[in-house]
Amino acid sequence: MSTPTSPHTAPATRTLLRDGQPPARRMRTYKLHVRSASGQIESREIAAPVLRIGSRLGNDVVLADETVSRSHVEIVADEHGFRMRDLGSTNGTFVDGYRAADIYLRPGSVIRVGQTELTFEPRTEEADVPASAADRFGPVLGKSVAMRELFAMLERAAPTDATILIEGETGSGKELVAQAIHDASRRATGPFVVFDCASVPANLVESELFGHEKGAFTDASQRRLGRLEESEGGTLFLDELGELPLDLQPKLLRALERREVRRLGGTQTLPVDVRIIAATNRDLVREVNRGAFREDLYYRLAVVRVTIPPLRDRREDIPLLVEYFIRRALQGEPDRAARILGGISEENRKRLMSAPWQGNVRELRNVIERTLALSTPTDVAMLEPPTAAGRPQPKAARPSASGDVDLDRVFVDLKAETLAAFEEAYLVGQLERHGGNISRAAAAAGIDRMYFKRLLRKYRG
Repeated sequence: MSTPTSPHTAPATRTLLRDGQPPARRMRTYKLHVRSASGQIESREIAAPVLRIGSRLGNDVVLADETVSRSHVEIVADEHGFRMRDLGSTNGTFVDGYRAADIYLRPGSVIRVGQTELTFEPRTEEADVPASAADRFGPVLGKSVAMRELFAMLERAAPTDATILIEGETGSGKELVAQAIHDASRRATGPFVVFDCASVPANLVESELFGHEKGAFTDASQRRLGRLEESEGGTLFLDELGELPLDLQPKLLRALERREVRRLGGTQTLPVDVRIIAATNRDLVREVNRGAFREDLYYRLAVVRVTIPPLRDRREDIPLLVEYFIRRALQGEPDRAARILGGISEENRKRLMSAPWQGNVRELRNVIERTLALSTPTDVAMLEPPTAAGRPQPKAARPSASGDVDLDRVFVDLKAETLAAFEEAYLVGQLERHGGNISRAAAAAGIDRMYFKRLLRKYRG
């Protein structure tokens, strides 16, 4: 696949793999035989990595069945086969007579959704899944098939003004991808404005996003532009979209539909020319089905959906990322960087490749930066990845039950270091236990989600 020729795309953002363009992934196709409640049968040949089925227009297969949820089920083709996932439907999904939420389909599996039956029939024919010839998209790196498929989609979507929804786990690099899309677009010379829906108190979100007039509320001592106006001519990146308060979602939808905003306390509507990129680590389709996110806003934002694979699903990218992060951290010390890279043993490499990386690329970067910061220029830095039992413990003084403390240290300093060590170990441990989901980790810890996130940023950047 050729790369975009947008005048705003710098040549350095596309690096062809040295061995030329690798073969694209080949995916087996399948047929779905759809039998409605009236007995009518329709067959469809499917050659797509993801297929969504539901009663709402916009699904890949739309069923005229009032007992089927708007977004009911999806079938995902991966390296293991064809995986069916219920999307939090009201009436559930049944495979071969048994209720199923997440299952790999066998040849001839009968899927029942509402009053409709779908028979799954894998085919021997294969279809190519488009993959880029590049091992990067802007600053986003990856030579794995999964990442090159992502790059192929981004190369097509970035030069347009299409609204994009980026899905991916915490730490997978969603903001970096959004920045790369902006830089490869015709809006690259305009502003790239970030609005984190989770980091702003709920009562201030409307003012921050839409702006306010002087006197709109008690502390509004002067007029303030909102993020939408600040993004004029450029891109607004809505991070943690799933955290946007439900009562503000209609106002955001109106702003996107009409391309205009009204500041809080204002009487005029103001036109805005802005591209929207949103990101979430939640399954928003499930949120829609349970009424926690507006369906119309979801479909308005998910014009193009891209999913960043977690690091554990693209382990072949780890050596590339390790080299990049080491060279970036030691920009002024190229000899030291080369020595460290040359000193990574086969055993160390295997540990890096097999680590769980629950925090994804962000965790890998932090491990490398921490190791380099704590080593001397003459050290052969040993990159110690997290293990299944947990991450390396912070190097801070820990008093034992026997009272073995460093009495030569000042009380205030030692207390601060001990508390920081506890906070980091506890927060990271909770996050790992809950699969990187900040909301669930915060709930388990019994603290506010935004406070949990602020604390976590102290230690993970």
